[in-house]
Amino acid sequence: DKTVSLRKDLSEMHEWITQAEEEYLERDFEYKTPDALQKAVEELKRAKEEAVQKEVKVKLITDSVNNFIAKAPPAAHEALKKELDVLITSYQRLCSRLNGKCKTLEEVWACWRELLSYLDAENKWLCEIELKLKATENIQGGAEEISEALDSLEHLMRHPEDNRNQIRELAQTLTDGGILDELINEKLEKFNTRWEELQQEAVRRQKSLEQSIQSAQETDKTLRLIQESLAVIDKQLTAYTADRVDAAQVPQEAQ
Repeated sequence: DKTVSLRKDLSEMHEWITQAEEEYLERDFEYKTPDALQKAVEELKRAKEEAVQKEVKVKLITDSVNNFIAKAPPAAHEALKKELDVLITSYQRLCSRLNGKCKTLEEVWACWRELLSYLDAENKWLCEIELKLKATENIQGGAEEISEALDSLEHLMRHPEDNRNQIRELAQTLTDGGILDELINEKLEKFNTRWEELQQEAVRRQKSLEQSIQSAQETDKTLRLIQESLAVIDKQLTAYTADRVDAAQVPQEAQ
């Protein structure tokens, strides 16, 4: 009987739709690790592709039902037409929900990858600060050399806040949805602690370098005055030597 065969096809398709809804849309997902999130994205992509492939089956069932209805008496096809309409509506709703959820999870995954990218960039910058702080820890030289080191450190510290703001916003977006919240909070706590410690150390180093510059400038000034004084004395002693003046005659200069 053609009606029985068609109803069987409709029933099998309904069962597949119900199973897909339970498996991918009704089940509660927990994304506590990147692997779990990535796996969920891949599963939904496959489910979406499978649903698209089922479109051929739905079309065949639709054509079969419509062909049967066109030849059968009205009393025989009213219920069948209703079942077909329900099937088409359910199938379209499933595809729409799968597309929506898949898109959402892909955006969540992209958000996570973007967060990692910003964290990586900022951690590289923090590594540069660490190296700069080590390089200026026991810097030797005069005021000019120390001043150059201070300028270099200050230039490195003039780092835009954009990346850090992005990190906060992306992390907030994910954790608000309960996505990787424990992992993200752990990463942010570690990053923020390191950021604060290096900022404080950099401020201390800047003050230390400024004081070193001042001390070096005072030392340079003192040395310059001594050199000028020695030059005058040297000139006097040279003149005495040229005039064959004995040291005993000028005891102060001799000393």
